[in-house]
Amino acid sequence: MAFTSPSSGRTPSVRLGAGAPTLADVVAIARHDAFVDIDKEALDGVAETRRLIEALADDTEPHYGISTGFGALATKFISTDRRAQLQQSLVRSHAAGSGPEVEREVVRALMTLRLSTLLTGRTGVRPVVAETYAAVLNAGITPVVHEYGSLGCSGDLAPLAHCALVLMGEGEARTADGRLVDGGEALAEAGITPVVLAEKEGLALINGTDGMLGHLALALADLDRLLSTADIAAAMSVEALLGTDAVFAADLQALRPQLGQAASAANFRTLLHDSPLIASHKGPECTRVQDAYSLRCAPQVHGAARDTIEHARLIAGRELASAVDNPVVTLDGRVESNGNFHGAPVAYVLDFLAIAVADVASMSERRTDRLLDPNRSHGLPPFLADEVGVDSGLMIAQYTAAGITSELKRLAVPASVDSIPSSAMQEDHVSMGWSAARKLRKAVDALAQVLAIEIMSAARGIDLRAPLLPGKATGAVVRLIRDDVSGPGTDRFLAPEIAAVAAAVRSGAVLDAAGPLL
Repeated sequence: MAFTSPSSGRTPSVRLGAGAPTLADVVAIARHDAFVDIDKEALDGVAETRRLIEALADDTEPHYGISTGFGALATKFISTDRRAQLQQSLVRSHAAGSGPEVEREVVRALMTLRLSTLLTGRTGVRPVVAETYAAVLNAGITPVVHEYGSLGCSGDLAPLAHCALVLMGEGEARTADGRLVDGGEALAEAGITPVVLAEKEGLALINGTDGMLGHLALALADLDRLLSTADIAAAMSVEALLGTDAVFAADLQALRPQLGQAASAANFRTLLHDSPLIASHKGPECTRVQDAYSLRCAPQVHGAARDTIEHARLIAGRELASAVDNPVVTLDGRVESNGNFHGAPVAYVLDFLAIAVADVASMSERRTDRLLDPNRSHGLPPFLADEVGVDSGLMIAQYTAAGITSELKRLAVPASVDSIPSSAMQEDHVSMGWSAARKLRKAVDALAQVLAIEIMSAARGIDLRAPLLPGKATGAVVRLIRDDVSGPGTDRFLAPEIAAVAAAVRSGAVLDAAGPLL
């Protein structure tokens, strides 16, 4: 779950409230500490909506979330003098997470998305709540959120409640330099005044799909990079295994007009262009009719994963444009209960992506195994070892890839098909979208490791084909790897080498070395 990209310094500020944020906006704030700038007109809209809530607060008729209890206690009327306590009690009681701390970038992503919803003017909070939320983000304060606690319905209640608790000056938080302190101490150090919650505000701070959507935004950024990196790894294996590039021809791919497949095949053509290794066996003396599926069908599998990512991006874009709260203030001023907090749309695509990730990794592991097997590697030494028998070469690196791939298949089991009723059967069907998000995060990091092992193995196989050389793009990747990982030779400590290549995969260094790809 440690998949992050190193920040390249503070990015330009991101304005929230002037329309729906983009996925890039969320990643910039969450991962690269971009400064949050609130749109002035959005704050004016927040103030206007707040006046409607305050009018309802004085009404003798009960209104859910304003003058009533919550969930199964929605029929209980709360008197005016107890409503501030109602909102504070809601946040405190719902901050019931357990387990390890969630990663800083994930917390910042979910906070960014909750702030974006507050600025739609559909939640009924006061402007000061949104302004304080932005101040916490800009100060680099990260509320401590725990891995377990959300069922992905009524929103990501526990994770968001832990964030709201810090807004109140309570709970626990990490400062910008990573120190663990009380929420009040974190705010005081940053010169931020804690918020005393008024009617509706506690509910508005915890009722959204922001946790699972934040995970999705970060995963999509990572997977865009990893799918192109998977093309690189496969192209290197094609070279090392003396495969053919003929199957990647544009006219063959056009016979099946799948968009993702076309993009991956185009990458293969770019990566293998003018490769001496490919050219070395194109003559009539080559007796092989066709390559194994893990080589020949790579664009089809990688392409299907790309199409899955595009579907997930479509769903994410719709969710970014949403105002998820319950009750919600409609455009004509009504305050209405609704079910938009249900996480099913996001949960499904999180699970779908985990399936795609597992399949891409599974194919990568099969190519790694092929590189090490003398019966299938077309002349490479067993396990790419230096002195066969004395040396084991990359034998156990493949074990590692196989173990990770097996774990990925378990992570591909959908979370969204499960539901455990809660709140005395008032919330009798939940999405488990947060669970889908957490396992996808693990899967994304695991895919990077599997691809790293294939790249390391293929690079050694390419070196063992000398004096034949790889193509320009793949050759650049081999040279990059050689900065941290030595070429073929006697056995050595492999774990640091795998870690170094995995870091180059995660950071995008491998992708950058290969040059422009789709």
